[in-house]
Amino acid sequence: MRVWVLRHGEAEPQARSDAERALTTRGRQQVLRSAAHLIGQPLSAIYASPYLRAQQTAELVREVLGFEAEIITVPWLTPESNPQDVSRRLDGAHDLLLVSHQPLVGNLLSFLQHGHLHQPDPMGTASLAELEGELPLAGAMTLLNLRHP
Repeated sequence: MRVWVLRHGEAEPQARSDAERALTTRGRQQVLRSAAHLIGQPLSAIYASPYLRAQQTAELVREVLGFEAEIITVPWLTPESNPQDVSRRLDGAHDLLLVSHQPLVGNLLSFLQHGHLHQPDPMGTASLAELEGELPLAGAMTLLNLRHP
C-alpha cells in the first residue's frame, strides 16, 4: 500500500478560530507545486481534516489531478489527533492521500516509519511525504519521498 501525507499550504495567521484559517495566495501556490508530484499516482481516495485550510488544500489537489471522487472529511486528521488512531483507521485502505496539519503529520510519519513518536519528521507547509508498506502499522512503512515546495 502507498500513503501520501500532505500538510496544508500556508494559512492566514488569524481567524475567528484555528479551524477557520484559510489558505493564503502563497499557500495555494505551495499546494499546486506539491500536487504536481501526485500526477499519475494511483490514488483511490483523498481524506482531509475538516479544518478550512486542509479542505482548501484537498480541493486544490483534487482539481489538479482531475480526481472525480469526493474528498472524505474525517475528524481524526486534526492537528492534535493521535497517530496510532490514524494508523488503525487506515487498515485495509490503499493508495490514499491524507491532508492534515502539524504536529499530526510529522508524528504520523515517525510512527509509521519508526514505531514511535520520538523523531517527528519536519513537515513545512505543503510538504508531501510518500510512504510504502504492506500495512499501516507502527514501524512497518518506508518513507520513499519527502518533498518540500
